[in-house]
Amino acid sequence: MALVRKSFAVPAFILTLFIYLFFSTLPPGAERAHIDHHSDLETESAKDNDQIHWTKHEEQYPISDYFSLPTTSPSPIPHIQHNFPSESWFSRMWRRRKQNAVKGAFKHAWEGYKNNAWLRDELSPLSGGYRNSFAGWAVTLVDSLDTLVIMGLMDEFEEALQGLEHIDFSTTESIQINVFETNIRYLGGLLGVHDLTEGKYPILLKKATEIADFLYGSFDTRNRMPQSRWEWTRSAAGMTIQPSANTILAELGSLNLEFTRMTQLTGDQKYFDAIQRISDNLESAQKETQVPGLWPMLVDAHHMRFNDPRYTVGGMADSTYEYLPKEHMLLEGRTQQYQRMYESAITSIKERILFRPMTKDGQDILFSGNLYAPTKHNRRQIEPQAEHLKCYLGGTVGIGAKVFNRTEELSIARKLTDGCIWAYDIMPTGIMPEVMYLSPCEDAENCPWDEQKWYRDVRSRPPDHANTANTDAAAKALIKELHLDTLPGVTEIADARYMLRPEAIESVFILYRITGDQKYQDAAWRMFQNIEKATRTKYAHAAINNVREANPTQMDYMESFWLSETLKYFYLIFSEPDLISLDEYVLNTEAHPFKRPS
Repeated sequence: MALVRKSFAVPAFILTLFIYLFFSTLPPGAERAHIDHHSDLETESAKDNDQIHWTKHEEQYPISDYFSLPTTSPSPIPHIQHNFPSESWFSRMWRRRKQNAVKGAFKHAWEGYKNNAWLRDELSPLSGGYRNSFAGWAVTLVDSLDTLVIMGLMDEFEEALQGLEHIDFSTTESIQINVFETNIRYLGGLLGVHDLTEGKYPILLKKATEIADFLYGSFDTRNRMPQSRWEWTRSAAGMTIQPSANTILAELGSLNLEFTRMTQLTGDQKYFDAIQRISDNLESAQKETQVPGLWPMLVDAHHMRFNDPRYTVGGMADSTYEYLPKEHMLLEGRTQQYQRMYESAITSIKERILFRPMTKDGQDILFSGNLYAPTKHNRRQIEPQAEHLKCYLGGTVGIGAKVFNRTEELSIARKLTDGCIWAYDIMPTGIMPEVMYLSPCEDAENCPWDEQKWYRDVRSRPPDHANTANTDAAAKALIKELHLDTLPGVTEIADARYMLRPEAIESVFILYRITGDQKYQDAAWRMFQNIEKATRTKYAHAAINNVREANPTQMDYMESFWLSETLKYFYLIFSEPDLISLDEYVLNTEAHPFKRPS
């Protein structure tokens, strides 16, 4: 972990990011894909008699006095959405054609899941098998419930509710539970569709309570910080657990919305108490970290220390920042805590994290990079890494600009979103890769194309080519070797895959709803067509291995967020603007809509 990289102090940053990506797709307990089209789930359920089941029991570290939802008067929150004018019949016709194309893609993937992986976690879209990656509780089914309702697929929704009846959230063969993923996908999915259907289906809140009570067990530690990779069988057996000294920031700071909504719906204050203790710890440390305003990507949740030197707003950190303005909205502005935290964070993000890449046509766009800061006074130059996971930031800054009356930052939100659109448009597939590095502008206000600078930056990456001769010829040879010939300004593509991720279309959707700018709908249509072309399979849609290839190889892999997030955002950007209005709903990081109390 102490190795040195020329452009960034430690390659451990990338190693840790890889570990995060691995765990976010195949967490502990995950299985390889199985091909089993006609398995007898009733026979398998008989095995439950031999499994441990979670039941309510006495806590090791009980709480005598809960933090309660704030009861002060709500603060006015400005409108977020653009005041859309009436559209012509011609515009409506073309918009609905695009919307129906998205709906068709969803139905194709849903049918593949229903016919080949029903009540399993994920469909394997090439083999037609299945994969159990998130406790085996049919994550694709639960994660997709609100998308079914949004798209008007009510017959499929009713059928899915029947399947939900058979899911036992009190037991699993998984030894560890990823609390964050279980929270945003299962709990978030159930709460979102409960709100969307206005409580008409009691089973949804019933199952949400089962999940929430189960997850609450992970908070039964000495300092009430959750054990993020929860050894739930230890808790079930009455043994103690402790939070990890290496807790991913996003897994600690992204439980707010779901647990707050649970308290709002049930009146049980224990859920809000659990996340309020986390928020108080994060706020008290925020201005004392090595980069004041930001938190490091790893937190010692056992001792509540924030000493890790790596800072990012991307993978391993992202939704902690995303949830700050959203929690403020869900609480109706009854506390200013989340506004304080957001304003402290956005100040440092603007000063320390954002960079403008050098492009041949001089586009004024932005990306967020990474920082290595072992001390407050010893900070390396920003690492100019563009990451698909970071593409959520444009939408978050846009919402923050509206909600907190920081209108001058709406231009930053646009530039961040336009940057991710640019990253899609320049690739041969028309799809942005997981991770790439760019040549940063030395002056964000005046950044003409400089071929020599690009050559220098390419030669500095990757470390395997550190001894490349300091000549233009050597740089050109390296550019050809790395397949960057048609990608001026790109210095390395560290991970060329596309994993069906939603972050780019998420921000494109939010910026469209905020600004009403037609260019975002146009960009969304380009993105959708290119993704559909590259990822469609016989059974559904598959991740691809290399966005630089015109005909990329598909991977036998489709996470639930393809149905719950990516296709949902594509559908919503072509919907009537009052469908899931941002003035009526708060979307969690898995795109599940929680009804704003006001």
